[in-house]
Formats: sequence, C-alpha cells, structure tokens
Amino acid sequence: MKPDLFQAPDYYQIDELLSSEHKMVRDATREFVKREVSPIIEEAAQTATFPKQILKGLAEIGAFGPYIPEEYGGAGLDQISYGLIMQEIERGDSGIRSTASVQSSLVMYPIFQYGTEEQRKKYLPKLASGEMVGCFGLTEPDHGSNPGGMTTNFKDMGNHYLLNGAKMWISNSPFADIGVVWAKNEEGRIHGLIVERGMEGFTTPETHNKWSLRASATGELILDNVKVPKENLLPNKSGLGAPLGCLDSARYGIAWGAIGAAMDCYDTALRYAKEREQFGVPIAAKQLQQKKLAEMITEITKAQLMAWRLGTLKNEGKATSAQISMAKRNNVEMAIKIARESRQILGGMGITGEYSIMRHMMNLESVITYEGTHDIHLLITGLDITGHAAF
Repeated sequence: MKPDLFQAPDYYQIDELLSSEHKMVRDATREFVKREVSPIIEEAAQTATFPKQILKGLAEIGAFGPYIPEEYGGAGLDQISYGLIMQEIERGDSGIRSTASVQSSLVMYPIFQYGTEEQRKKYLPKLASGEMVGCFGLTEPDHGSNPGGMTTNFKDMGNHYLLNGAKMWISNSPFADIGVVWAKNEEGRIHGLIVERGMEGFTTPETHNKWSLRASATGELILDNVKVPKENLLPNKSGLGAPLGCLDSARYGIAWGAIGAAMDCYDTALRYAKEREQFGVPIAAKQLQQKKLAEMITEITKAQLMAWRLGTLKNEGKATSAQISMAKRNNVEMAIKIARESRQILGGMGITGEYSIMRHMMNLESVITYEGTHDIHLLITGLDITGHAAF
C-alpha cells in the first residue's frame, strides 16, 4: 500500500478566493480521503466492491446533503463548500463521489425542494447521517438522453399508486433503502415518487462486468406492480423540469469533482517525472514531458476558476442550467485528457494499480457520459446561444 502523497496544485492562488470555512471543509475532506479512501480504493476497484464501511465517515464530514439546512440533518453549507467536498472525494475516486453526489443532489435535494414537510422530516436526517442510502431512478433502457420519453408509469388506484417500469445505470441501487423514481401519471405528466426497499415488486439487480466505476455499486430498478402510498408522491413540482433540477445540482458537483480526479493524475505524473530518470536525467527535464505537464496545470487552473465562478453564481441564485452544462462538459473533458496524458508520462507503470491514473481514466469514461453526455451538453450550450434546439 503506497502512502498518499497528494499535494493540491493552486497555480493562481485560488485559495485566496475561498473563505476560512471553505478551506476548513475542504481540508477535512482531504484528510478523510487520505485516511479512509486512498488505502482501500485500489483493492475495491480491482475486486469491483463498493466499500460500504466508508458511508459513516462520509456522513460525518458532511458529504451527504452539505447544503441541506441543519434542521433536516444537513450541514447548512454553501455551494462552493459542496463543490470542494466533491472535488476532494473524486480526487480519491469518481465512484465514491458518485455515491455522495447521488445521495445529496438526486435524493436529498428533490425531497427537500419538492417534498412535503413530513417527507423532509422522515427521510432527510437519516439520509444525512448515512443511516439510510438513496438512489435516483430516471434513465431507462430505451431512454437516456431523452428522459421525457420514459415509459415508467403509475396509476391512481384510490388509496395507493400502482407503479410499473424499469430504470438502469442507477448508482447505489443494489443497497439503497429508498429510490426517488420518476414516472408518468395517467395524463403523461412526470412526477417523483419515493419507493422504499421492501415494497412488493421492487427489486434492484446489480450491474456486473463494468470496466469503469468499479468501486461503485450500479444496478437497475425493477418496478412490477409496486404499491406506493400516496403520501410518497413529491407534490411540489412535476414535469421534466423536476428531475432536471436535480441533475443541475448533480452536474454542478461533477464540474468540481472532475477537477479532483485531474489534480490527482497531474500530481502523480509530476512527482513521477521528477523521480524517473532516462538518458541520465529526470524525464521532467525533457521538453515533451514539460509540455504535457504545463498544459495540464493550465487546464486545471482554468477549470478551477470556472468552477469557483459558477459556485459564486449558484450561491447568488444566478447560475443557469446552460452554465452548469458548460462547466460539467469542459471540466470532465479536461480531466479525461489529463488522465490520458498522465498515463503516458508513467509509461508502463501507468497501467498498474500501483498508481491511481488508469483507475481515474476508466472512471472518467463514465463521468463524461452520465448525467448528460458530452455531446448533449454541447448542444445545450448551442441551444442557449442560438435559440435553436438541435436535439
């Protein structure tokens, strides 16, 4: 087991833009990752096992619903703090960040924003503490980039709803206690319903043989005549805008998280380049390696500034969906390119589990696709600047 020697790059002194609370939250998360994630993550990825033992620790550092008010068990932090937490967790592993992201933005957020006071009090404190884990059911086998075409549906049976359908590529589903499932009513209107494990007809088979997010539990949601109590409907928002509002929050977290993965790859490659000698000198003395490293730190710095500005806008309630899409797309592409270049700097060593780079590279192949594909986010920007939808 190699020691975690990570040192975060800050080429433009962005720390000066952060409050003391921001830095305290980030540093606490960084220490947690070094202590609890780094020592076990390579084995977890190699064995395709989600390390459930870290759930309690994630809750303790405020990674579950950090911006949810304290009265519901959250930490009551701002959006930049949330972003920094996601950055540090993804520096450890994208799959672990996915678990925290889903819990916060795709389960706690809709219950807080669209749910009743009774639902908030029933679920949010247990989700914040990690006593309960949730998942988010939107994507279907035949409806990914077009979620509005979903066929999952529910019917009003008088004293309950009858829910039928299937969802796939669902993070946390194999062990989730609840699922926020999006389905159409008899009029075709999309609503969110809270489905609980143990409800008859609700099963969550795990997805196996993944080459990406191997330390994350992914599965399906099978909904076969599930009787859902009427009080489990999220009443305060309906239509496609409801799940898309959740995805805005999650995509924002990804924009920060990808920076963490890029930082880890860059830091690993920089340290290796300084130590690895060829032709009598460290390879860091060679022009082509310096080109790679200089371009990496430039792109990381640009992404840091974009994420910080977006966080500021989000805190002020000014961030648009299109701005969030731009940041998600840019920062994930940046991270995956840095992972690939870093792998080359390490040569053959870059493909081994002794270093984190190949694991990050494989993980980012999922991150660049989920919660809006790379191409769809480009077209969202295109729609925003031209006024014409191309999808």
